Amino acid sequence: MHSLTSKLLRTSLPGLFLLATLSAPLRAGAQDNVFTGTNTGADRIRIAVSDFKTGSADPNTTPLKHTFDATLYADLASAGIFDLVSKSLIPQTTPGTPSEISIQQWSIAPASAAMVAFGNLSVQGDRLVTNGFLFDANNQQYPQVLAKQYSDTANEDSARQEAHKFADEIIFRLGGGIAGIAETKIYFVHAAGGNKEVWEMDYDGANQHAITHLGAISLSPRVSPDNSRLAFSSLGRDGFQIRVYSLLLNRMVNFSAAGGTNLSPAWSPDGRNIAYSSSRSGDPEIWITDINGSLARRVTSFKGPDVSPVFNPKTGSQIAWISGRTGLPQLYIMDTDGSGVQRMTDGGYATSPSWSPNGQFLAFAWNRKYGPGAPGGQDIYVMEVASKRWIQLTHDGGRCDFPSWSPDGRHIVYANTSDGRDEHMKIWTMLADGTQKHALSATGGDMPNWSWK
Repeated sequence: MHSLTSKLLRTSLPGLFLLATLSAPLRAGAQDNVFTGTNTGADRIRIAVSDFKTGSADPNTTPLKHTFDATLYADLASAGIFDLVSKSLIPQTTPGTPSEISIQQWSIAPASAAMVAFGNLSVQGDRLVTNGFLFDANNQQYPQVLAKQYSDTANEDSARQEAHKFADEIIFRLGGGIAGIAETKIYFVHAAGGNKEVWEMDYDGANQHAITHLGAISLSPRVSPDNSRLAFSSLGRDGFQIRVYSLLLNRMVNFSAAGGTNLSPAWSPDGRNIAYSSSRSGDPEIWITDINGSLARRVTSFKGPDVSPVFNPKTGSQIAWISGRTGLPQLYIMDTDGSGVQRMTDGGYATSPSWSPNGQFLAFAWNRKYGPGAPGGQDIYVMEVASKRWIQLTHDGGRCDFPSWSPDGRHIVYANTSDGRDEHMKIWTMLADGTQKHALSATGGDMPNWSWK
C-alpha cells in the first residue's frame, strides 16, 4: 500500500490539484505553460466499479439497482481523481460479498484495476438496504479497504442518495482525506414566465426544484456555510433588497431593509456576517452586516461601483470584489476592514469572483480584450492570488459568467450562453483545470452557487 499512498497524496493535495505550476506573471500576457492537478503527471487511481448484485426477489430491486449502479459510476467518473475501468473490460462475474470476489481477476489485464468497488442491494419490506465494499486489487492478503451498509426508504431518490454516500466514502478514503461532493447542492436562478426564482439541484443536475415562490426577480443566491439559509437579492417595492430564506423553516426570515440598490450577498465562513453591495450612500459600495441586516458598516469608499464581494473561505479575513474605480470593472482583494487593497487584473472587463476553498485561488469571469471588434469574449479564468498568475478555463464557448467552486476545490460550476442571450443561459460544470465540461440545466439557469459542504 505504500506506493498507492504516495500516489494518493500526489493526486489529491488541493493546491496541487488546482494550479501546481504556473508560468509567466500576469503582466506577461498569455500563460502557455500552465498545469493543473489533472495534468501534472500524477497518475489517477485506476478503479473498477462492478454492477451491484441483486439481493432480493422484490420487483423493485432491479430498477433501484440500475439507478444505484448508474449513479455510483457517474459520481466516481466525475470526481477528477480516478481512471475508471470501462465496463467492457471488467470480469463478467458479479460479486456481491467479499467471499464472492476473486481479486486477482480484477488486477490483471484487461481490467488492470488498482481498486474495485462492488456490493449488493436488496429491498427488504419498505427499506432499500445496500452493502458496499472497496478492495485493493494489489493486496491479495488484506484487500478490504472499506465496507459500508446503508438503509433507507425503498425509492429511486434513496437509491441515488445511497450511491452518493458510498461514492463520497470512496473519494474521501482514496482522495487524501478530502470530502467528496456527491451529496452537495447547487443553488441557482431559474428564469420562467418573466420571473426569476431561486432553485436547488443536486451536484450532478438531478432533482431540480424551486426554493422560492416570490413571483419577482431574484438574483445571486448564496447558501450559508451550514446550509441552513439562503441570502439573495430580490426586486420589490423598495427596489432590490437583500433577503434571507431559511432552508430549515422553509420560509423567509427577517433581514433589515436598506436604502438604495442592494445586490450580491456573500456569507463569511463563520456564518456570522454577510457582505453585499449597497448604493445607500449614493455610490455602490461594499458593506458588511450581521445575518439579520443590523450593524452594517461600509468597507469601501471610492468613486465608481463596488460589487460582487466574496469572503476568503479559508481565513475570513479578506474579500475579493469587483470595482469600477479605474474605469472598466477590475478584480480586487482587500482586508475585511477595507485596508490592504490590491488590484488583481490589469485590464479588460472582469466580473463575478469566487474564492477557492483553500484560499489560494480566485475564479472569475474576464473579457481580457473588451471592446468593439475585440477578439475573444467573456470566459472563466483561475488566478493564483499570491502570484497573480492565471489560466483560462473556457474557450470559444460563448459568454461565461458566475463561476463557483465546489467544496472539494476540484470542480467549478458556472453559467454559459452560446449565443450571448441571457434567456439561453445554462448551468455547466467542469473540473478545475477546465476539462470534463457538461451542462447541468436547461436554458433559463443562471448565477449558480455551490454549497459549502
